[in-house]
Amino acid sequence: MKNSVAASADISFKNLRRLYLFALLTIAITVILSQLLLQYNLYCQLSDSRIINISGKQRMLSQKLTKEILILNYVIDSTKTNQEISRIKETIALWKFNQNALENGNDSLGFPKEKSKELSELFKNAKPNFESIISDASLFLENRKTGIKEVENKKLVKSILKNEVVFLSKMNQIVSEYDKEALEKVTLQRKTEYAILLFTLLVLLLEFLFIFKPTNKKIEKLISKLLFSQKKALKLAQDTEIMSEIKENSVKELKSLNYAMENTLLYCRVAPDGSLIHIGEKFSKLLQYNPFVSDKTFSQVLTPIEKEQQLIDQIISQRHRSGWQGEMSITNRNGEAIWLELSMVPVTITKEESELLIICFDITERKKAEQEVERLNVENVTHKINQQKVISSKIVENQENEQNRIAREIHDGIGQMLTGLKFSLESINLDDKEKAAQKIEYLKTLSLDIIKGVRTATFNLMPPELSDHGINSALAKLCQELSKLTGKNILFYNKSNFDQRLDSLIEINIYRLTQEAINNAIKYANSSHIIVQLSHSNSILSITIDDNGKGFDVIEAEKKRNSESGMGLLFMKERIQYINGRVFINSIPSEGTRITFNIPI
Repeated sequence: MKNSVAASADISFKNLRRLYLFALLTIAITVILSQLLLQYNLYCQLSDSRIINISGKQRMLSQKLTKEILILNYVIDSTKTNQEISRIKETIALWKFNQNALENGNDSLGFPKEKSKELSELFKNAKPNFESIISDASLFLENRKTGIKEVENKKLVKSILKNEVVFLSKMNQIVSEYDKEALEKVTLQRKTEYAILLFTLLVLLLEFLFIFKPTNKKIEKLISKLLFSQKKALKLAQDTEIMSEIKENSVKELKSLNYAMENTLLYCRVAPDGSLIHIGEKFSKLLQYNPFVSDKTFSQVLTPIEKEQQLIDQIISQRHRSGWQGEMSITNRNGEAIWLELSMVPVTITKEESELLIICFDITERKKAEQEVERLNVENVTHKINQQKVISSKIVENQENEQNRIAREIHDGIGQMLTGLKFSLESINLDDKEKAAQKIEYLKTLSLDIIKGVRTATFNLMPPELSDHGINSALAKLCQELSKLTGKNILFYNKSNFDQRLDSLIEINIYRLTQEAINNAIKYANSSHIIVQLSHSNSILSITIDDNGKGFDVIEAEKKRNSESGMGLLFMKERIQYINGRVFINSIPSEGTRITFNIPI
């Protein structure tokens, strides 16, 4: 089978090699012929362009010769006459050379000797005028050189002018004929190139249909046969090796399992009476026990403490049939406490023989960590309780201070003004109308001051805008009132046009937090400009308070919990946490502070 496939593959590849060589040779010959024809046509076009250029130049030279003869006819100075004669002779020589090259061909210029019938006829018609101009010009130069026959020179000039017009007309016909023949050559070259291109495409199409496509099918069939043979060979090889691999894998698995149990697990085998059958290497190292000493029970190996041994023996005697799992603290031979998680699994060897497979995990470090976590939790709870006590005492103290402040404001401000109002009312004498009118005006002003004082006191307690219109109007009013009272530039911006109403508890806490932040900026930071900005998204309401005060070190202020600034930050955090919000404080000494409250909505 393999020999037949190899033989067919060899034949197919030989045919493929021959077909590819034939295809490449055909394409190469086509490309070479196309390039040769293209180069030949380019050479012909270059020669034609040069001929047309020289033909056009002949017309220019004839006009130049006529012009120079006319100039010479009017020159009197002998020196200029000789210069003009020499220039005309050069022009005549170049004119004759070009005309001869055009008419008879020239190898150096690449002009062909053979011309079409039309061009030969045109050159033949132009020749008499050309020769007449040459002879008249030569005779004119001889006469001018000797300075005689002025009358004859005039006739010669007229003859030159007459023949020059006819020569120009015939040279125009020659140039047109050259241009026409060059166009015909280019058209023929284009058609030839198209024909070569079509032939090349036809060759490629035939090669695809009769060479590449059949060859591709043969190669696919050959590869499929080779793949099928390879699969059969691999299957046979696998079948012959499968038994040996299974045996080797079984041995390896047993070795790996034994190594894993000895070096990674804390395990041992114990008889139902508690005697030790086998102990793993890692377990023996942990217990500092020599495994070659086999006269001790499992409890004696595990711990030297008699009470602990009795507990272990009791568990084995009671659970050697059902098994047991749990945590146990033992004392090793160095007097150190070790925590083990034991799993006792009963294993039946025969109907009359059984044993216990004991697997342990050393959880000493975990137990130590749990104890440490418990200790830290107790300390944290104690710290929290102490902190709450401090906060509660500060809150009570602040409430007392606030109540005293309100009482002083009412007593010193509103109370004094009411007393003054009472005395002023009692002192009004209606008989003295002029003084009575003055006192009434004074009483009006005093009444307005009393109303303003009452509003200020009630505003500090609970602003009516907060309950009537919500947090947006309340914060705007707060900034306006504090700006009037303190003389500071306090501005409020509702950047996202927030106009929702929130829970009254959330609104009052937001109001108090903002009020606290503004008061801190005025009282402690000595700020002259404070900006309060309110913005929101679908789930967050954000309030930002920026000031240009002296700033502070946030980390140091949080460490000083007993100071006024430290307690102020703590109160802010406690209040914002009460409404499930977050506070962010950024401050740079000597530059200013930004406080941001984010509250879920």
